[in-house]
Amino acid sequence: MSARGKLILALTATLAATTPAAAERLISALSTSRVLITSNFTGAEVVLFGSVERDAQTVSRRGGYDIVVTVTGPRETIVTFRKQRVAGIWVNADQRTFVKVPSYLTVLANRTINDIADVNTLRRTQTGLARILLPQEISGDIADSIRDDPFRQAFLRLKIDQKLYSEQQNGVTFLTPALFRASIPIPDNAPTGSYEVDIKLFADGAALARTQTALEVVKVGFEQLVANGAREHGLLYGLITAAMALLTGWFASVVFRKD
Repeated sequence: MSARGKLILALTATLAATTPAAAERLISALSTSRVLITSNFTGAEVVLFGSVERDAQTVSRRGGYDIVVTVTGPRETIVTFRKQRVAGIWVNADQRTFVKVPSYLTVLANRTINDIADVNTLRRTQTGLARILLPQEISGDIADSIRDDPFRQAFLRLKIDQKLYSEQQNGVTFLTPALFRASIPIPDNAPTGSYEVDIKLFADGAALARTQTALEVVKVGFEQLVANGAREHGLLYGLITAAMALLTGWFASVVFRKD
């Protein structure tokens, strides 16, 4: 073997000795990968099943496992306003633009997030509703704000009130020490599009493994036809809508006309 070959072999052996092997890995599956929105849609639940698989050399964790599931909906840019009373009239005093933030965000865990790991680990892994990045455009720059920022707090509060953001500290249930399930709520006002499902495994305060899957929320039937028409033929859709409004008004005047 040449000197160069021996050097590469030695470096490979050194890296193998210093890089820890993945002791655990996650396997997951969804009850469905598509949620269909129809005219009578009132919400749905998608069930996530998962298991923790260990290699032959891994012993059981003394404190057991923790699972955090983060479901993120399509990204959107939203402009928020802060109102102020001036001369008895409420006016927009300030505004903030949230850039490419989740339109839907749900965090599910088997216990309180702050008990799963320390603050630095939670912040580094963006675990928990309070530590999700929500970039804002401020004076031309885009950056995440501090947790106590009033615009961020108001944005989270409005999303929670709309049932589009949530955090459930008992949203994951362990059926066995290694088998778990979680129910992902899809509200009736859920935006359509692709949803990312991110699953993190913790034990003894450390992040051990991570896996991802996805689901899709789509409109079907007449709702999908109308949505496609508005998106692909905007001018025609507007003309038809205006004509229907005029026709409805004329028909009402004829029916309720007093002779």
